Amino acid sequence: MSGMTLRDTLGRPVRDLRVSVTDRCNFRCSYCMPKSVFSRNYEFLRHSELLTFEEIERLVRLFSRFGVQKVRLTGGEPLLRRDIEELVALLAAIDGLELTLTTNAVLLPEKAPALRLAGLDRLTVSLDSLDDATFRTMNDVDFPVERVLAGIDAAAATGFSPIKINMVVKRGVNDADVVPMAQHFRGTGHIVRFIEYMDVGSTNGWRLDDVVPAREIIDSIDSVIGIDPAEPNYRGEVARRWRYRDGSGEIGVIASVTQPFCGDCTRARISSEGTLYTCLFASTGHDLRALVRGGASDEAISEELGLRWRERRDRYSELRASATASSPKVEMSYIGG
Repeated sequence: MSGMTLRDTLGRPVRDLRVSVTDRCNFRCSYCMPKSVFSRNYEFLRHSELLTFEEIERLVRLFSRFGVQKVRLTGGEPLLRRDIEELVALLAAIDGLELTLTTNAVLLPEKAPALRLAGLDRLTVSLDSLDDATFRTMNDVDFPVERVLAGIDAAAATGFSPIKINMVVKRGVNDADVVPMAQHFRGTGHIVRFIEYMDVGSTNGWRLDDVVPAREIIDSIDSVIGIDPAEPNYRGEVARRWRYRDGSGEIGVIASVTQPFCGDCTRARISSEGTLYTCLFASTGHDLRALVRGGASDEAISEELGLRWRERRDRYSELRASATASSPKVEMSYIGG
């Protein structure tokens, strides 16, 4: 099966693999880990239940044979996984992969040099507000936003550029921070991506009224700074690109609620305990850990991966309606971004 291009029932290839490496995070944000559910006494997975680095490398290598070109390490907070740079080095040795990692940036001052040396290509940082009070409210953390900004600066000094900054925009919470966020990173070379608040999982109390539509985000930035649409870098790019008219950089807007892009979705996801999900909004997954630890050959595991992707017909965001509102969905804390 080596070199085979997998396509699902809608003709979508698999190109982008998201791998969660830990279920722990030092954020408990309303977006994926609400405090009412994930309190400080919440019992997370035992370390033995997590895929090992070697198991992750094996699955990624098999996925790469089907055409996966980009691998993103997520969590939880992936930098909390001990010796994460060793996993980066294992994956960087696989030919033809772009390797990225999403983080809250707090540990970047100490981790960025090792990650760079190990072969990590890009970083994405989650930052929902520059206002300290808003930041703490959304993420229930014990550290100031300045620590996140310091992590971004440290990573940039190490050579990571551009760094993508993800801001989830929620009505009445941080929507007033959209323009200040754009202004802060304008001219730095970093790219802010504004994300519509999505109904991921079943515990974050999502309501459609909380969504700030992409059009509103774009108009608010355009009215102050001035932006024009830009062509996508590649088919299936989730963020619609906008450039500042004065040439000082660009932003991205991810409109998965008001402008769903299921038709171009090429992403598969593996949770920290080895469950394969073919959609961010999936209600069930497929156990890969049992195969890996049960002595299955590469060929047998490849057969399973191929079967699951070829049967894929997910397009939740295009169908989002009363019919899907009550459907159970995997929590973001398990599946990553």
